[in-house]
Amino acid sequence: MIVLLGGSGYVGQAIQEALSLAGHRCSVLSRKQLDYTNVDLLTAYLRDNRPEFLINAAGYTGRPNVDACELHKTECLTGNAVLPGVIRNACEAAKIPWGHVSSGCIFTGARPDGSGFTESDPPNFSFRQNNCSFYSGTKALGEELLEGAEQCYIWRLRIPFNEYESPRNYITKLLRYDCLLEATNSLSQLSEFAASCVACWTKKVPFGLYNLTNPGSVTTRDVVELIVRNGLSKKQFRFFDSEDQFMQLAAKTPRSNCVLDSSKAIAAGLPLSPIHDALEKSMKSWVPAPK
Repeated sequence: MIVLLGGSGYVGQAIQEALSLAGHRCSVLSRKQLDYTNVDLLTAYLRDNRPEFLINAAGYTGRPNVDACELHKTECLTGNAVLPGVIRNACEAAKIPWGHVSSGCIFTGARPDGSGFTESDPPNFSFRQNNCSFYSGTKALGEELLEGAEQCYIWRLRIPFNEYESPRNYITKLLRYDCLLEATNSLSQLSEFAASCVACWTKKVPFGLYNLTNPGSVTTRDVVELIVRNGLSKKQFRFFDSEDQFMQLAAKTPRSNCVLDSSKAIAAGLPLSPIHDALEKSMKSWVPAPK
């Protein structure tokens, strides 16, 4: 049995599906069933039930976007920075291997040579640089708490998308926003991300940190061109003149726009297709939300 925390969320639901497709029995543990923010309660649960593996997809993202985290700092800090440490302590006490869904939003830009950030690069969009959103700062703290964790995977997700229209889907966001910020980013196709998380355990990939982004990067205009080409929208997309204008008119906190290197995950055999292929496939299979 694999225990899943945060199974009702956008990422958690995708992981549930990936576990089912891989033939795993999954127990989704909710806060109503057990307050897993309490280390003693979680440790006792793990010792009593002895799952083979635990996946943490719980956290605080803010809705409709990270600006909301600036208004709910206690919940954001608790979900993203404190909870990973609680789970680490419980899993290590019960000797249960586990995986944690982290974020690539703890970086901004790219390396000086233009390449993507690797797992060995320290975050450059965090409280320690005093340049980040509260969300990104808490996610960076969460990773710090897991440094040296035993039998632990840390999986970095970056701007998820798939073929299903949803407020959390990057493609949907571009379709709905009135004006867009031009930026270069790495992205994660959600189903492939979830399948990669599961494959880490089933293939016994070495424990550690993995950038689970689809190889390559795209600009906002690249994605818009694909949207138009695949007939998802006929509107004239507008762009802000600059990031300064975006911050003045549309945002309350800085955004992470960055490129991550996923070569470690690819070398481990994780199922991540090139980003342009993944975007094209999702758009060709687009499923509008029920009306």
